Amino acid sequence: MTADLFADSPSTERRNEPLGPGAVVLRAFALDEGAALVDIIHALSTVSPFRHLVTPGGHTMSVAMTNCGKVGWVSDRRGYRYDAIDPETGQPWPPMPALFMQLAAEAAAEAGFDRFVPDACLVNRYVTGSRLTMHQDRNERRDSEPIVSVSLGVPAMFQFGGQGKGTKPLNVPLVHGDVVVWGGPSRMNYHGVLPLKASHHPLTGMDRLNLTFRTAR
Repeated sequence: MTADLFADSPSTERRNEPLGPGAVVLRAFALDEGAALVDIIHALSTVSPFRHLVTPGGHTMSVAMTNCGKVGWVSDRRGYRYDAIDPETGQPWPPMPALFMQLAAEAAAEAGFDRFVPDACLVNRYVTGSRLTMHQDRNERRDSEPIVSVSLGVPAMFQFGGQGKGTKPLNVPLVHGDVVVWGGPSRMNYHGVLPLKASHHPLTGMDRLNLTFRTAR
């Protein structure tokens, strides 16, 4: 696969850029809702705060995470899983906001996946140097449903690989308002985020925020 795909492409106008079968970047798809989405994320984090999860191998993730929806993705020395209860607060995760549900469904439909109803939204916060290593999303019971990933704040370099670790990934620059959807034949493709470079965005400062919608159960 070719690296640095669309490296010089700005994302000020809506357009769709395919990454592979069932996978597409929806440029500027969430741009108009960006400020509202950031405000909602801040409100959610006062209920279920951001935290740095520990992997089963004992590694502390550089990306801070929280969740909303019926279930949330968690990780500790016991493994990766979804849980209806926030282990930090002992309470259910905040409900999925209506704007989140609408955006996820519309983005999935634009990518060819109709009637997408996520029950989990992972909210990730990246700071300079944070990264997400290449991985597959394997913990969902309904992996026939797509993943919808919304980028907010400072730019990031998303990596989208194949279904084996030996495939050289695409390097796909993402900016505020871009949405990536992958499902169908690409649902189990490896993906990640390279270390975040120092930058600034008027809505998020030095941070990148990411919403990842899934149907987990």
